[in-house]
Amino acid sequence: MKLRYISEAWLVLLLATGFALALAAVDLAWKTRIEENKRRETIGQIPHLVPGAVRGQKEFVGKVYVYRAFDSAGRQVGWVLPAVGQGFADRIELLIDLDSEAEYITGLYVLEQKETPGLGANIIAAQWRKQFTGKPATLPLHVSQAAIGENEIQAVTGATISSESVVSIVNEAVAGFRRALEGWER
Repeated sequence: MKLRYISEAWLVLLLATGFALALAAVDLAWKTRIEENKRRETIGQIPHLVPGAVRGQKEFVGKVYVYRAFDSAGRQVGWVLPAVGQGFADRIELLIDLDSEAEYITGLYVLEQKETPGLGANIIAAQWRKQFTGKPATLPLHVSQAAIGENEIQAVTGATISSESVVSIVNEAVAGFRRALEGWER
């Protein structure tokens, strides 16, 4: 009886190996296209997220890559920081928008998330993301149940972990960018 299971295990191993190789091949084949689509989506969001912006340009500030947002006259009107971190269920990818002096957050966009539908997935709601607009980039943000302070964000109901994850990603990205910006010459 035991030998029968062992002798039939080859099929399971063969199928698992085949599926793993197929997934790896699909990932390898589509990786460039997926990255290009994300880059296009990022560039496409810049005019919607940074007030007055009409285009964006990818640039390195120190070792941090960001997008500079420009108005129609070619003046820089802001920064867009791509940021990634762990959420409750999976990775969360954000675009954090700052004014040209990197002192205030001007917007937030969720590029990708797989949080719990109906709860944590509400981090994509415009009404919740709008809380970040006008918050100082010079102070760390905090999650509260009823946002009152200058640097507080009200948690999504029933999804405190997702809310805290977004705030943590924003804090880390903004602090890292501001440090890189200190030693960077424009």
